[in-house]
Amino acid sequence: MRYYAKARHRLGEPVQPVDRATDAEVLGLLRACRSARDRLIVLLMARAGLRRGEVVGLRRGDLHFVVDATGLGCPVQGAHPHVVRRDNVNGAWAKSRRSRMVPVDSPVVQANDDYVAERHRCRRARDSAFVLVNLFGEPVGEAMVPGAINELLQRLSRRAELDRPVHPHMLRHGFGSSVMEAGATLDEAQRLLGHVSISSTQV
Repeated sequence: MRYYAKARHRLGEPVQPVDRATDAEVLGLLRACRSARDRLIVLLMARAGLRRGEVVGLRRGDLHFVVDATGLGCPVQGAHPHVVRRDNVNGAWAKSRRSRMVPVDSPVVQANDDYVAERHRCRRARDSAFVLVNLFGEPVGEAMVPGAINELLQRLSRRAELDRPVHPHMLRHGFGSSVMEAGATLDEAQRLLGHVSISSTQV
């Protein structure tokens, strides 16, 4: 008798490499930023892997950028945002129905601190529940829309004189690739990226 081991899951090989933003491109974008808000946007996508809709859909209560969040009713240690799917007035939404948290490092926390001070100087922006609001154009104080992220990255790419425009998903792909290169398992990367299917993470 012969016995054969049969795989329970089949993962196809990626057809083509994922288009990711390089570290040099991310640095170029950050140097081209002229506001703390724009730096925070780039870092949330490049160092936390958030989608553009997840970034502009964040509420202020979703950010637990403290060492110990138990005082906020959250058992998760370390700085992190909670990504939650909601119906938002700005048309932003998280793709996955499952909420998740993503750990962030000190550059993201520092960028948020700088942005909070910048935002506070804009009186019309103080009462919004959204993290990212319009500070430099009408309607001032209202939540940013997803399309504004694309426009911002196009401007930053031109200002940084990059060889190609960097799109929001390229920053997310760069984060996912960096996580895998750092030794994370496919399952860990899947949770951080909020993928429903692990085949999406494999790419």
